[in-house]
Amino acid sequence: MKRLVSIYFALIVAAAAFAQAPAELWDDANQAYSEGRYADAAPLYQALIDEAPTLTRDYAPVYYNLGNARFKQGELAQAILAYERCLRLDPTDKNAKYNLRFAQSQIIDNIADTQVFFLRTWLTTLRNLLPLSTWMWASICLFSLMLVCLLLFAFSRSIGVRKAGFYISIISLIFSVVAFANAASLHHRDTVRAEAVITRGIVNAKASPDRSGTELFTLHEGTKVTIHETLAGYANIEVGNYNGWIPLNTLERI
Repeated sequence: MKRLVSIYFALIVAAAAFAQAPAELWDDANQAYSEGRYADAAPLYQALIDEAPTLTRDYAPVYYNLGNARFKQGELAQAILAYERCLRLDPTDKNAKYNLRFAQSQIIDNIADTQVFFLRTWLTTLRNLLPLSTWMWASICLFSLMLVCLLLFAFSRSIGVRKAGFYISIISLIFSVVAFANAASLHHRDTVRAEAVITRGIVNAKASPDRSGTELFTLHEGTKVTIHETLAGYANIEVGNYNGWIPLNTLERI
């Protein structure tokens, strides 16, 4: 019995120490950053991310600070990557959006974007307003509201309540489907991880996935691309109106 009690308290102490470790890393990283020791701060922020069991919205500030530390060191691609990952966790972070735009303005490449139908752009913007978990809970709550309103419509004796229940149930169903579609789209984005950032200084895109392929265009670090497929250590990427193959080790998925 005493042995079991000892083990129990040992586990409690270990759990407390484990919970305290991230806080200490966070404080050490912030102190290093405030003192201008960006080369020391960046690895600490990265260690905090690497030790996380799951990356939730709470880790968005860690990515944001990591991006700032990388940018201060002149690591443009890594800074952009960190800001992008911050916005994956918290799409509402205005500071990350501003810093990302500023960092992207420093990119050498000036590739014209493909013309995208305005409705698709609007839908993507709407989807990115909230994280996946929020959209999912919104969908569940709205669907539950629809069920309650259907019950009112079916069993209420008041004509006014039945009408209200009917119309609210229809509206709730529509918004529940929209919320679920946004959650599914974000889940697909985060699972496939098709978006990536060029992390090498200069990359030559080729017409085929091999060294002998014809060079089509050149990309520089920090450029955001979309990966369509991978083959033999190469990735078929799209950026603006351009499409080509580049080595997988020259980019990092967001």
